[in-house]
Amino acid sequence: MPEVKYERVGAAAIVTINRPERRNAVDGATADQLQAAYEQFVADDDALCMVLTGAGGEAFCAGADLKALDSYGPRILAGSDPMGFTRQTSPKPTIAAISGWALAGGFELALWCDLRICAEGTTFGFPERRWGVPLIDGGTQRIARVVGLGRALDLVLTGRMVELDEAESIGLVTRRVPKGEHLNAALELAQQLAQFPPETMLADRASLLAGFGRPLEEGLQLEAEAGLKTLEVAMKGAERFAGGAGRGGAGV
Repeated sequence: MPEVKYERVGAAAIVTINRPERRNAVDGATADQLQAAYEQFVADDDALCMVLTGAGGEAFCAGADLKALDSYGPRILAGSDPMGFTRQTSPKPTIAAISGWALAGGFELALWCDLRICAEGTTFGFPERRWGVPLIDGGTQRIARVVGLGRALDLVLTGRMVELDEAESIGLVTRRVPKGEHLNAALELAQQLAQFPPETMLADRASLLAGFGRPLEEGLQLEAEAGLKTLEVAMKGAERFAGGAGRGGAGV
């Protein structure tokens, strides 16, 4: 069985870490397969959203496989992303469908995604803090963008476990669902996103990501430039609305 499975469901590409016997921890071969799956998603014009998940219900991903650290050697020497694609930015929306443990590099994978759908029982944390292992898969840069600098410092410095109630309260969780429903909910959300005109949605997403942390004037300029490129699509959408479509929040 492959360590990573790639499958298409509607407009979504499901990328599944398939090592439940290791709590979906990632070794070198798995990282290679994650990179390949990511590249397949990017190249697939009909895949409008990627859903990242872990096999089984016990763990989304427990981070790097500490029993196979030597398998990372070739990737590290080549300057590749340790966990597969974590130093790259997807050109299309991404959703993490999470159940159980999302720890260390697995937490960083969850943070890499735009949105996080979490089943009851989900727990986040950076336990590698206790062993002197650094965050090298984007965690130090992305967590503050999700929950704010103060909370990010707390979670990174202490390495404490964050249960679902707290994770939801600090904005780490996009949507909370019953146990076992995380993948279905993520696919439902992916299909919802796929119904929107992609040109403007992707332009708005790109502006948000590129403008974050920049001076407001620079961010506004990025937004204006991206918006101009979608003017034709925007005009058609405005005409449909003016003609009566989508009133009361229905339809697209």
